[in-house]
Amino acid sequence: MNKPLRRIALFCGLLVLALLIRDNWLQYVQADELRAAPANRRVAIERYATPRGDIIVDGNPITGSKKSEGSDFEYKRTYRNGPMWAPVTGYASQAFDASQLEKLEDGILTGNDDRLFFRNTLDMVTGKKKQGGNVVTTLNGAAQKAAFEGLGDKKGAVAAVDPQTGAILALASTPSYDPSTFAGNTDADAKAWNKLQKKSDPDDPMLNRALRETYPPGSTFKVVTAAAALENGLYSDADTKTDSPDPWTMPGTTTGLPNEGDLPCENATLRVALEVSCNTVFGKIGSDLGNDKMLEQAKKFGFGSEQFVPVRSTASVFSDGMNKSQTALSSIGQYNTATTPLQMAMVASAVANDGTLMKPYMVSELSTHNLDVIEKTEQRELSKPLSSQNAQILQSMMETVIKTGTGTKAQIPGVTVGGKTGTAQHGIDNSEKPYAWFISYARLSDGSSPVAVAVVVEDGSANRDDISGGGLAAPIARDVMKAVIDSKK
Repeated sequence: MNKPLRRIALFCGLLVLALLIRDNWLQYVQADELRAAPANRRVAIERYATPRGDIIVDGNPITGSKKSEGSDFEYKRTYRNGPMWAPVTGYASQAFDASQLEKLEDGILTGNDDRLFFRNTLDMVTGKKKQGGNVVTTLNGAAQKAAFEGLGDKKGAVAAVDPQTGAILALASTPSYDPSTFAGNTDADAKAWNKLQKKSDPDDPMLNRALRETYPPGSTFKVVTAAAALENGLYSDADTKTDSPDPWTMPGTTTGLPNEGDLPCENATLRVALEVSCNTVFGKIGSDLGNDKMLEQAKKFGFGSEQFVPVRSTASVFSDGMNKSQTALSSIGQYNTATTPLQMAMVASAVANDGTLMKPYMVSELSTHNLDVIEKTEQRELSKPLSSQNAQILQSMMETVIKTGTGTKAQIPGVTVGGKTGTAQHGIDNSEKPYAWFISYARLSDGSSPVAVAVVVEDGSANRDDISGGGLAAPIARDVMKAVIDSKK
């Protein structure tokens, strides 16, 4: 072969090699990236080529699918009582992707998950279309309805869990939105989506306040502070007088820590201090224990860590590096302390469950369309924030709050209820209307505790003096607990 032909052959060989390298690069290295690229409509078209599987509550679907009209997407998502369930389901939209359970379990719901390969192959052989699997939740429909209707037109959130298992029973957030309104890919869907964005609606209806918003917890955090006092041996029971002057000046300052009204807080016992919500007692406990011990106790309850249920919940905050006066304020749920409603439900559940905190979760199992179980969630202990003995002391204190203290509106006939109210100040110089908090649990005659609840209400329409955890939030918690109890009868 002459020299020019050899050069041409070598050049052609290099071209073929370059094509092979590029082809393999695209197929094996960039495949996942290209598949997930926003501009790749084929993935979205495939996602909606068949009806999605369903998200299940109490054995019934709260989602569905229907035929799309005038679109290359064959089906679109539908929701039953979408605004009530949006904090659980999230959304699945032809135009705007998906969120929460719809996003995290997309492979199961579309039928593309590798664990459905055998079932899909079997269906293909028998001539059936591919079908998505189901996501079975732990939610209790009656509890969710009580939470959502209890919040009504107020801004706020509710989280309820089963203390013995960690199963999430209710997860409500208001204002909410209907995922059905933008499930398609039309101008109307785009208009509905834009209307829900924070720049268009400052109330931010798409924010999942139960999992993603943190609030100052106010006096509900005194439950954590009481646990720290008992666990660190500062006090050994609920009925011994504390070393708590009133008035009390915070260390390193000339500022007194005030109580809300003329309360019997001077040297009050832990029981009385929780019953009437003494700032001086719990502020001084936090100051006496110090930042390190208070932070350690808060972390045992879950503060400082994100929770994945499997939807991510924002980490709650108890700061490090605080001086004694800052620690005092943080120990009554003010200063930098901030928490999600789920976190405070976890606090109540750990107390109710004799000091054991179970990992929260809201997916019970994943299944095929014909209900064969693919994966089942295993219950898991997350931590042991306090001993069984100290948990029972704290239970007796929280039950006093409901019997004769600030939480009487949470009473349920024939049921023992423990709880704590909270009214959290916020804004510059506490100028904003406070948040109303309530945490609680219910205990039945057999000793079991089927539900623990946290409620926060941001009621901008209420008079400032009328806002209290016992007044606004406690009745909602009571109705959620009652709904869970009644559903088990």
